[in-house]
Parts: sequence; C-alpha cells; structure tokens
Amino acid sequence: MYEDIARNIREILAELPPDVALEAAVKKRQPAEILVAIEAGVKIIGHNYLSEAEQTYPLIGEKAEWHFIGKLQSNKCKKIVRLFSVVETVDSFEIASELNRRAAEIDKVLSVFIEINSGREEQKSGVLPEDTVELAKRVSGLSNLRLSGLMTMGPALEDPDELRSVFRLTKNKFDEIAAMGLPNTELKFLSMGMSGSYKVAVQEGTNLVRLGTRIFGPRP
Repeated sequence: MYEDIARNIREILAELPPDVALEAAVKKRQPAEILVAIEAGVKIIGHNYLSEAEQTYPLIGEKAEWHFIGKLQSNKCKKIVRLFSVVETVDSFEIASELNRRAAEIDKVLSVFIEINSGREEQKSGVLPEDTVELAKRVSGLSNLRLSGLMTMGPALEDPDELRSVFRLTKNKFDEIAAMGLPNTELKFLSMGMSGSYKVAVQEGTNLVRLGTRIFGPRP
C-alpha cells in the first residue's frame, strides 16, 4: 500500500506543471500514510478536521506545511490558529474576525484563503461569487491575517469538463482581487481541483491542487 502512495505521488508530480503545488488531502488517513506521502515529495497537507490534526501533529510536526480545509467553527478558531499555517476556508467576515482575534493573542500573522461557492450549491460553504470582492476588502483590514489565496470546491460532477465554468469564474475573481492592491493582501494561491478534477483545474489556472484518493486510494 505504501509503495502505491509513493508511486502515485511521483506520477502526479511528474505531470503537474512546475508552478502548481500539490496538497495532500489527508481526511481519515493514518499518520504512517501521511509520512510516506511527505517522504515521497508532498510539502503541504490539508486537514478537514481539527481533531484528526491534533492526533497527527505530534507525529508529523513541521515536516510539512499545515493547511486547514474543513468547515470553520468559531469555537475551534483558537486551536486552528495555533496549529495551522494556512486556513483555506474563510467564508464570512465574522469567522475572519475571530481568526484575527485569536492570531493577535499569540502575535501571529495567519495566512488565509477566501472560499468561494462558485457552483452556488446550497449545501456547500463559501461566499457567493458576487460577494467575494467585498469580503476580500473587509478581510484585508484585519492586521493579523494575510489574505494569500482563494479556494473553491466545485460541484461533484461525473464529467470534470463541466467544472470549467466554475474554475474560470474563480480564476477571474482571483485576478480581480489581485489587481486591487489591498492592504495585508498578497494573493499567491488559487486552490482548486481535487482528485477527479485537478487536470481541468490546472488548465483553468489553478496553482494548488488538493488530492486525496488520487494519492492514497479509496477512503477507509
């Protein structure tokens, strides 16, 4: 199994353009699997659940950059700010303000992405596309946050080609915000594309793909 993980990562890194970073989405994965992925070349790991991250951190620590990619809850922001380098799922000013408050308590500047619900799915988190610029303006006023990217999930569609419009919309918002010259903002990362859709996302301008099953195989 571990040999498969290492082989999968070698294949992915060989096919990704040099300016596209690979993030391993490690939901429900064992620390040993994550370590194999890191040894094979993964530099960023994305956690959906704080509880899993807390269990994993003592074994992995700073061997990789830690991104939070799950749904944010105010009561967990204090621990998330301490544990993660990047939070990819900011979708409201209220949650951004809480992250900023908790970051200020420990004199930390936290890198955050705004999550956009580009597919307009009612069951999904994320700010609607038309509200993204206004949220970016407000987040840029928080001195202990650094707005450094945008993220989208995209609908789960059988044909990844159908996601092109979603990815394109997100890329357009990225370019728009990047050109605004906002304070506390250095838009570097466009996080979109998962195991079934990352090839299309790369074609549409992503520079950070979040892959789980493509690396590790089916979830347990």
